[in-house]
Amino acid sequence: QVQLVESGGGFVQPGESLKLSCAASGMSVRQNTVGWYRQAPGKQRDMVARIRNLGEIGLRRTNYAASVEGRFTISRDNAKNTVYLQMNSLKPEDTAVYYCNLQTGNGGDYWGQGTQVTVAS
Repeated sequence: QVQLVESGGGFVQPGESLKLSCAASGMSVRQNTVGWYRQAPGKQRDMVARIRNLGEIGLRRTNYAASVEGRFTISRDNAKNTVYLQMNSLKPEDTAVYYCNLQTGNGGDYWGQGTQVTVAS
């Protein structure tokens, strides 16, 4: 059974930072595509950052949404089977529920329960 558990959300002021964590069990974050998505009220869920494994051992590609490029950094700790999202210079428009996602090569698609991030003065 695959489980993704997010943590690290909260309330911050504009310009501050937060680091989200996603602890995975039942599936390896190293061997699969992992990413962070977010959904603001009344809007669709959008990709924020993603690490894609490209099939060859050790070959991967990292993608970011244009709105977070240069401010957010996705990373993973293979030993802890955990994915992180470091968010710097946060803006009010970053307010959303953030979800961790894991996709396998054979079509598996798994989501965490989400963690709320609120950026306001």
